[in-house]
Amino acid sequence: SGPRPRRAGDGRALARRAVAAGAVLLANKDVLPLDPEHLGTVAVIGAHAARTRTQGGGSAGVFPRDEVSVLDGIRAELRGRARVVHVPGPRPDGPAPPLDPDTCTDPRSGLPGVLLRMLDADGRELYAERRRGGRLLEPRLVPGAHTVEIRARLCPRTGGSWSLGVAGFGRMSLNSDGRTLLEGDFPPSTDDPAVMHVNPPAQYATADLTAGRDTLLVARRELAPGTGRATVLVAAPPAPDVTASLAEAVRAAGAADAAVVVVGTTEHGESEGYDRTDLALGATQDALVRAVAAANPRTVAVVNSGGPVELPWREQAGAVLLAWFPGQEGGGGLADVLFGHAEPGGRLPTTWPAVLADAPVTRTRPDGGRLDYDEGLHLGHRGWLRHHRTPAYWFGHGLGYTTWRYEELTVPPVTRAGDGLTVRVRVRNTGARAGREVVQVYLARPASALDRPARWLAGYAAVRARPGEAVTATVRVPARALRHWSVAEHAWRTEAGPCRVLAGRSAGDVPLAAEVEVVPTASA
Repeated sequence: SGPRPRRAGDGRALARRAVAAGAVLLANKDVLPLDPEHLGTVAVIGAHAARTRTQGGGSAGVFPRDEVSVLDGIRAELRGRARVVHVPGPRPDGPAPPLDPDTCTDPRSGLPGVLLRMLDADGRELYAERRRGGRLLEPRLVPGAHTVEIRARLCPRTGGSWSLGVAGFGRMSLNSDGRTLLEGDFPPSTDDPAVMHVNPPAQYATADLTAGRDTLLVARRELAPGTGRATVLVAAPPAPDVTASLAEAVRAAGAADAAVVVVGTTEHGESEGYDRTDLALGATQDALVRAVAAANPRTVAVVNSGGPVELPWREQAGAVLLAWFPGQEGGGGLADVLFGHAEPGGRLPTTWPAVLADAPVTRTRPDGGRLDYDEGLHLGHRGWLRHHRTPAYWFGHGLGYTTWRYEELTVPPVTRAGDGLTVRVRVRNTGARAGREVVQVYLARPASALDRPARWLAGYAAVRARPGEAVTATVRVPARALRHWSVAEHAWRTEAGPCRVLAGRSAGDVPLAAEVEVVPTASA
């Protein structure tokens, strides 16, 4: 059955389908898809489950009115059918996040969110509106506007020393129940537009708050020239004890019929404006997945990142699902995948190492002002193949909810230089469920006189088949896939001779092979 839209509207339904189409199932020990009819309790674990990263940071970010978290999606799917227990686990590394509507209300209307006010130089209100959260990047400018103000009634569920702050540039202040927590002039430290307008630094203070007792937060920032318009009100409860948080997660997972643990990167680690120095999710997030998987073999680890990360626990989890940054309908689309309404349709566009040190190219810092591209053509999966290294997951990898057998590869015996070729691959659905397979075709020239990759992607095609059905994928390999750049002739050329054609599921899984002879032409 197809995905079920969360609410009416073609745009939202399309965004939801795109989530499932792009999700990559990295591993599955017959845990997915989950069957709601056999679930009494599902434990949803991890801070990223409730605050799912839906998009990249910096200027890649847009801020929709509504976002569906993984927790939202699972709750909607199982409402009235199974109990959903959420345990946040240890807090991911990083600064306090912007206020969200789950933790605050607009003091004027009492509705979830914050009150945005624009004030004149004498503090008189010129404009006001309710916003859903504390990240206000472009507050409405009105004539005479001098100050941006954000008011929010914070409803702490946890007592103790909270970290409160306001982000932006210029003269800013923050007070709690009329008590000034911080005040000062914070000039821009950069002219980077991503920092200035999207992700300005925050200034922090601490305040002792009591669980269940509301506090009124008021943040103000003057709109001085050259300081941008972004103003962000942030808050974080006391960091929970890591050992206690892990123990709570283990108890919830052990008592559940299945567990979904969501881990990922943060905006202050993987984002525009930052260079990543490693691919680790962090010791606490790795420990969380290991602990949950040990407590429940039916654990699905959902990875919420925009690029490769190390997954040292990948063999321990019952299934590993790569969500990427799934967009505003992310939780609904991922629920469709988790519960089998849609098949995960994505395939890896990169090769993922088990550890960063295994990757063939990691040195990208100039030495004495010079950076030599010694790897030449051997980038990505081509570099892994050249060095005979085995990654955690190959370029092109991705599973569905059925199994496939590659039966036959057909290629023309001869092709002329300058022409492409048509490749046909017969595959059979050997599972019990209808499914979709992405058939990939690679080329190799082992007898070439040129420096060539061991093999390289030349084309692909998606096919669908019912259980037991055989279908043929037709892949058109363009002429450019056979060409190389001649430095001596300053032109594209095609080398004559035998060319090996391979077909399979990824750059590291190509069970079928055939040969075609490339014959020269006068112009090639």
